[in-house]
Amino acid sequence: MYKSIMIDEFEQLEKRNELAIIDVREEDEYASGHIKGAKSLPLSTLQETAESLDKAQSYYIICQAGGRSQMASEYLASVGYDVTNVMGGMSAWRGAVVDGL
Repeated sequence: MYKSIMIDEFEQLEKRNELAIIDVREEDEYASGHIKGAKSLPLSTLQETAESLDKAQSYYIICQAGGRSQMASEYLASVGYDVTNVMGGMSAWRGAVVDGL
């Protein structure tokens, strides 16, 4: 089971806390602009790369609009990770973004 939060709540949390953010968009999308500190783990490779995550850590999962992050959250929660799906994604994000990988 995973949690979900709206982008507004996520933005407020991100301003006050250092969050572990996983961006599940493809690398070209991530490179064109992402939240500073977000780790790129594309949904297309998540089953192979999920083991690089720490099961003791809580993660916030984001994509472009919320569909891929929901799928990623369902998968990660099913294999034992503590995750929160960020609904609205980068298309609704109003904070700063950084470019590059």
